[in-house]
Amino acid sequence: MKDPYEVLGVQKTDSEAAIRSAYRKLAKTHHPDVNPGKPEAAELFKEISAAYDILSDKDKRARYDRGEIDAAGNEVPPQRPFYRDFGDAPGREKYRADAGIDPEDLESIFAQAFGGRAGTGGGRRFSMRGQDAHYQLTLDFLDAVNGATRRINLPDGRTLDVRIPAGVHDGQVIRLKGQGMPGIGDGAPGDALVEVDVAPHPTFRREGDDIIVELPVTLQEAVLGTTLEVPTIKGPVRLTIPPNSGRGTRLRLRGRGIEGRGHQFVELHPVLPPAEEPELAEFLKTWKPRHPQDPRAGMATE
Repeated sequence: MKDPYEVLGVQKTDSEAAIRSAYRKLAKTHHPDVNPGKPEAAELFKEISAAYDILSDKDKRARYDRGEIDAAGNEVPPQRPFYRDFGDAPGREKYRADAGIDPEDLESIFAQAFGGRAGTGGGRRFSMRGQDAHYQLTLDFLDAVNGATRRINLPDGRTLDVRIPAGVHDGQVIRLKGQGMPGIGDGAPGDALVEVDVAPHPTFRREGDDIIVELPVTLQEAVLGTTLEVPTIKGPVRLTIPPNSGRGTRLRLRGRGIEGRGHQFVELHPVLPPAEEPELAEFLKTWKPRHPQDPRAGMATE
């Protein structure tokens, strides 16, 4: 397999954030869901995921850098004497090719290399935990803040239902224990790591556990006040707009944020009429406000 640093286009000195960013960019481009009917994209995505599996795990990355595991995550046998080294030593003729290898010594070699025995006569089997499998799941904004269940397709043809907890944020990784690649021998399977990509919403935006909505209002509604229906992540509610609500006025809907922990804030944005209003223009020509103001007071002029 290729060097994982080369696959992701990163350097050994790059930070975890840089590696994660490189992976997400490549995954979005080469994910099979956005390349239907292109088997080469699926293969490339597997390669990208395998590389990220190594470099996203601190221990695996360190072991790979030290040469203890290869690019596929497999153990690299330590550099210990094998039969050719022993065969050249005086008195070790039984290790030469023409003499064959004694079965007991073969087991000893494997015991040195893998910490177990090669046979099944009561010795330990060689075992290794399976690789973690990486997936990327794009969620609608409302599914992310309210929670949902989504189905993903695994490379081996299986499907997996992923429960998305309410309030999951963009870039968060959900770990599914034991749903990764199978282990070797008695090794446990790896985990499935699902990275969430939250799509933006045209109405809502998130600030921590709070939800922000920008609400356009007419001049008449802003000046005189009114009661309006406003959207929330759980459905529409009625909100009272107080009189003289200018641009930037922020109204709070208590407990209407993420899982009831945060609030929803409604920011008012008065808008001008879409066409000419002669009566309004004529009124403003003769209107003398009781509380004159200079909205540009304090602005730098140079």
